[in-house]
Parts: sequence; structure tokens; C-alpha cells
Amino acid sequence: MTEAEFKSHLDLAEKSPKQIAAAVSGLPDKTLRYKPAPGKWCILEILAHLADIEILYAYRMRQMLADEKPVIAPIDQDAWARNLGYMESSPMELVALYGLNRHANLQLLRRLKAADLEKSAYHPEKKNQVTVAEIVQMMSKHDPNHLEQIEKLKQQAR
Repeated sequence: MTEAEFKSHLDLAEKSPKQIAAAVSGLPDKTLRYKPAPGKWCILEILAHLADIEILYAYRMRQMLADEKPVIAPIDQDAWARNLGYMESSPMELVALYGLNRHANLQLLRRLKAADLEKSAYHPEKKNQVTVAEIVQMMSKHDPNHLEQIEKLKQQAR
């Protein structure tokens, strides 16, 4: 990953929390909880997922940067949604948590040297090494997908 690509990914990742916050600001509870079908996530669950995944990114990057031969623990995101009280969470607290953790992650990433981006951890589900650079790419691409999902759910909930 070039320095320009890295900066571009960080810039995209920095914008996402503000975009998500704007997309959900003032939404009624009915819209936040609207599910298009059984087993599909509502906006509230997406917000909780974004908050949790940011914690996961934080932990995984720190493992890669500081530990010797780290192994990533896989997660089942649907089990997290079912078992971690996503539907009982405060939407604004989730948005705040997501934004604060993203800010902390970006502060860490901006301190890195180019060689740090190649540090890695073994990912058992992928059966290969995943680098810090790949996590940065995931961060910048993950959120826009959920923003699009939120916009569709807002339309469907009307």
C-alpha cells in the first residue's frame, strides 16, 4: 500500500462516523427497529455492529502491532447481534462509541511507520496472514456498505 493509498483509506475511515451519525440523527424508534425480513438486521443492530466492529479492529490491529505471532479470534457477527443486547442499546450511545473508537484507531494508525502496515496476524477463517494494511482497507470499505444499508432501510420503513 502506498502512502497516498494509506492516507486515502484513513480519510475515508475518518468521514464514516459523521456520515452514519447524520444518517440516523432524529430517526424515530420505529424506523431504527424496522426489519425488512426475519433474520435481517435493523438500523439499531447495524449501529451496534459498527460500534463492536470498531472495538474488534482496535484489538486486532494492536495484536498485529505489538504481539509475537498473533492469531485473530474469529467472530460470528449474527451471534453477537443476538447475544449482546443490540436491540436494547441506545442508538446515540452506539454512534458515540463508534465515533470515539474510530478516532482512537485513526490516531494510532497515523503514528505508524510504513513497515508497521505489513505487520500481520494469522486469520483462521481465511487460513492466511492478514496485515494492518488490509485491516485499514477493510475499515474504509466496511462502513459505506452499512451506510447504504441504513439508507435503504430508512426508505423501506416509510
